[in-house]
Amino acid sequence: MTQIPAWLAQLDTPYLLIDEAKLKRNIDRLQSHIKAQGSQLRPHLKTLRTLEAADYLLPGKSAPATVSTLAEAEAYANAGYTDLLYAVGIAPAKLARVAQLRQRGISLHILLDTPEQATAVVNFAELHQQDFSVLIEIDSDDHRGGIKPDASQLVTIAAQLGSHFSGLMTHAGGSYGCNTPAALQAFAQQECDAIRQARQRLAEAGIDCSITSVGSTPTAHFGTDFNDISEVRAGVFTTFDLVMKNIGVCTMDDIAMSVVTTVIGYNKEKHWLLTDSGWMAVSRDRGTANQAVDYNYGQVCRLDGTVINGLTLTGTSQEHGVIELPQDYAVDDFAIGKQLRILPNHACATAAMHPVYHILKSDDSHEQWQRIIGW
Repeated sequence: MTQIPAWLAQLDTPYLLIDEAKLKRNIDRLQSHIKAQGSQLRPHLKTLRTLEAADYLLPGKSAPATVSTLAEAEAYANAGYTDLLYAVGIAPAKLARVAQLRQRGISLHILLDTPEQATAVVNFAELHQQDFSVLIEIDSDDHRGGIKPDASQLVTIAAQLGSHFSGLMTHAGGSYGCNTPAALQAFAQQECDAIRQARQRLAEAGIDCSITSVGSTPTAHFGTDFNDISEVRAGVFTTFDLVMKNIGVCTMDDIAMSVVTTVIGYNKEKHWLLTDSGWMAVSRDRGTANQAVDYNYGQVCRLDGTVINGLTLTGTSQEHGVIELPQDYAVDDFAIGKQLRILPNHACATAAMHPVYHILKSDDSHEQWQRIIGW
């Protein structure tokens, strides 16, 4: 086994481990790509949700960032960050919290895709003498929310918003179903073209569109035509995960997040190892289940990060993990107390199970990051 710092084996398990060197490499890779394409990155902070991670992702406090909850927006605003996109459709009851942040000088953009939301924004703004910055979500792939770029509602909603309208946003979540470079490039092109079509329709109606925002981790990496797109978003690219590996966005060696676990028992009749990494540590996400390679609840590695071929976390209960061993492994090959790492299917879901992250720094030292929680 490769030499590892002693502290890795001294912490109570299970715990979330992030490899700083891989984190930096992943961030540098996407930042360089987006810059070369003539756009700017508005990274999604939702995967790691820590103030410390933002220091790696953003060059300064005024750099654009994306969040998935107002709790994140408030925490980053309190830390001095000033340009935030809340990239979840706005609930009218949350407009007061948005207004409070904007009154503090935070450029907080919100998202909607219905006339009802637009009405709520306009009514709140008139009642409280409050300005907003609103993006309309465009459906570029039939994945989830948004309106089609050719929908009649597009111009109607933008006109209804008036001075509160700032631009357009789309998220090509359907790209997670791709697994070839050609398919990913085509998805990225489709995403951008949907925004371009919507922007053109607004221009023809005399409505200015200052922000055009696209992105998902797969399309951000494989897009080749961002020159007239103002910003590109991505989130899980910081640490990657097994879903991204299967899609072809990263390699196994790029995955910077793992859960460190301990062998706590055996079921010799079933040829199982038992660990202390249940779904409370790794999550129940089974994102690889419908992909070409199914890693069950995660890929098993040695404590130094070396992949153990053929071993996955095959089952979980709340605090127990099960590793069903292939016949060429013996249960006794894994001593009670032996520590292993589990690479996650979905980094965002696994990170959400841990209030504290342990960081393996490039110099082998140890650092802890606190996760921002709540909504």
